[in-house]
Amino acid sequence: MLNSVSDPVRRRLSAEDRRRQLVGIGLSRIVDTPIQDLSLDAVAAEAGISRGLLFHYFPTKTDFYLACIAAAGRRILRNTAPSSDDPGPEQVRSMLVAMIEQIDRRRAFYLTLVHGSGVADPRVSEVYDSVRSVSTDRVMAALGLDAAAYDLVHAWWAYVEDRALSWSAEPADGRTTSLEDLVAHCERVLALLGGTGSGQPTWSTAGPAGTS
Repeated sequence: MLNSVSDPVRRRLSAEDRRRQLVGIGLSRIVDTPIQDLSLDAVAAEAGISRGLLFHYFPTKTDFYLACIAAAGRRILRNTAPSSDDPGPEQVRSMLVAMIEQIDRRRAFYLTLVHGSGVADPRVSEVYDSVRSVSTDRVMAALGLDAAAYDLVHAWWAYVEDRALSWSAEPADGRTTSLEDLVAHCERVLALLGGTGSGQPTWSTAGPAGTS
């Protein structure tokens, strides 16, 4: 029987939908596979197209890898976005927890972002810079900070990422520092950057910029 439920007519995807589908497949695979080891043959096969047709949508292997990296960067930002309904310090804490957990789960991918491992293209750093810049903007907004604090908060995120990468390199069942302790440590560092030696930032009770 033609066009039965068990043999549906395949819907022809638009070029944009096909690119989105291919990137989605790539994203699902780099969860467990270093991006430089991602098989384009396997991606094309899962999409039901030929390898040659994949290159119609992404001219080179690097273009496809970069599209996947950019999509992963956007996913990081979605997963680490705080609730604007929470008080500022709670927003910062939720961002910290989410970012450290993201790095812990996707350490190999994050190393690609930071060091460009496996993808020798300067555009990788643009994705990384975007993740850090947006994260910095979120902390600035949450704590109502003056623009003069931007470079300090930006540098603080670099410190958080470095600590998280070191922490995630340890076996999960042998870590001497808990996630809660690491988050608290990073909060204290941010507080010290805020200008007090007490571990309490000068902005700890500030609301959004322009409020008390």
